[in-house]
Amino acid sequence: MPIHFMSTLKGSLLEGFFPEGWDLTKIDRCCDQAPGDITERQPWWHKGFEPVSCASLTDFDTMMGHEIAWEIKAARDAGKEIVFILPVGPMGMYKWALYFLTQWGVSCDHVHGFNMDEWSDAEGNTLPADDPGAFQHAMEEALYGPLGELTVPEAHRHFATKAHLPTYPEKIGALMDRGAKLVVVFGIGRMFHIAFWEPHFAAEFDSVADWKAQTHRLGAKLHPLTIEQNAITSFKSRTTLVPCRANTIGPGLFLKADTIIGGCDGTLGRGMMWQGMSLWVTLRYGPDMWVPSSFMPTLPGKLFFLEELAGPLVAECN
Repeated sequence: MPIHFMSTLKGSLLEGFFPEGWDLTKIDRCCDQAPGDITERQPWWHKGFEPVSCASLTDFDTMMGHEIAWEIKAARDAGKEIVFILPVGPMGMYKWALYFLTQWGVSCDHVHGFNMDEWSDAEGNTLPADDPGAFQHAMEEALYGPLGELTVPEAHRHFATKAHLPTYPEKIGALMDRGAKLVVVFGIGRMFHIAFWEPHFAAEFDSVADWKAQTHRLGAKLHPLTIEQNAITSFKSRTTLVPCRANTIGPGLFLKADTIIGGCDGTLGRGMMWQGMSLWVTLRYGPDMWVPSSFMPTLPGKLFFLEELAGPLVAECN
């Protein structure tokens, strides 16, 4: 008998740990493919969706940053407003967006930025804006501040606080009604989340339509693997510093994108990674509310990824 996850799950501490709607066998099949096949088009992909392989982290940051800057420039040239829903993770692309915008001399007073999530307590209260761990602080330091005179006006910067997150749907809707383009920039979580919209939320809804209608959530309960992902990627392994809740947008906002700009850069060195499965499942599972990221290929735009993440995803001791 083979000895692996599925054969040893029953009676283990992980039985019942993962979302009930996950098909673990299907997830494994998604990952058991040749690296060169990762960009092979699937029937449910939008005709305008394109996965883009990047040979190095520098290529990844530069290309993704250029894509963001190009959208800003194109809107400027067309005399139109543009709305960005923005992540704090990945982050390396912001320095390159800043570089291109500065080199081109593009003013960003037509840009409206909405951060997609923020750490919170159970009631949706968030960290002070200047706290080093706050996503607002990260955005001000990485993009808005360094842009200087070209920057996004303060009145156009929106953060996922208890007071402001519930206003996102109306504000974004009003901007789109007057012709603004909505661009969603995102990473993909270990649990296949977009923003902090976790897969276990699907258990609360009777239909995909109801799930898709959800615009946001305050004080969302995060999955333990999301906590551990952030402990590794943002808190230098110190789990005790990671909040267990967050405010987040939902599919009622991120699935309304006119264009998406996604990024997967989750390698760890020495051949190790945390985002290979997340990438493959996003591209191969097919749209399913238990796998939020699986809907992103149904939208037009690009998903940049480090080619190392394509695998092969096989056992290897390091």
